[in-house]
Amino acid sequence: MFRRFALTAALLAPAATSAQAPGAAPPPAAAPPAAAPQAQQQAAPRGSLVTERSIAAALAAEAAAAAVEACAGRGWRVAAAVVDRSGVLKALLRGDGAAPHTVDSARGKAYTAATLRNTTSALQETVRTNPGASQLPAIPGLLILGGGIPIRVGEEVVGAIGVGGAPGGNFDDQCAEAGIARIRDRLP
Repeated sequence: MFRRFALTAALLAPAATSAQAPGAAPPPAAAPPAAAPQAQQQAAPRGSLVTERSIAAALAAEAAAAAVEACAGRGWRVAAAVVDRSGVLKALLRGDGAAPHTVDSARGKAYTAATLRNTTSALQETVRTNPGASQLPAIPGLLILGGGIPIRVGEEVVGAIGVGGAPGGNFDDQCAEAGIARIRDRLP
């Protein structure tokens, strides 16, 4: 709100000074701005854009299908979700016979892995052993159960996959890893 007010005030200020009474002396010229410190001079110009890479929909759908297929091959009925780097859903597949709750489970695990930039199995261990992290499960949208894995290109997280419905988080992890393995060679 303050930023919008400041921008509005800056846009209106020149208009206000140009509406002078006839014959009035022009206002004094504003002093030039003081030199910015060295650190500020090297900062990106205001209004710059940030480029972020994210998984494409076609690869997301393929990874989800591969994860469901890997679990089905073991007799597990699951759902798999793939989200972009911000945790927004890109693909979701509920395998035949998978329970309805597996959809929300898969999406929650993928969201958690993408936004916290870590596997949900590792996060589960952190919550268990670190009192400072004990309230992570209380954050809306997070699901701290095994089965969520970030999709990385180098060190950059470009998305995440979550699987729900196998008979344990470690098995959900295995199917999620199979989904990532299917598309690994096509990630830039």
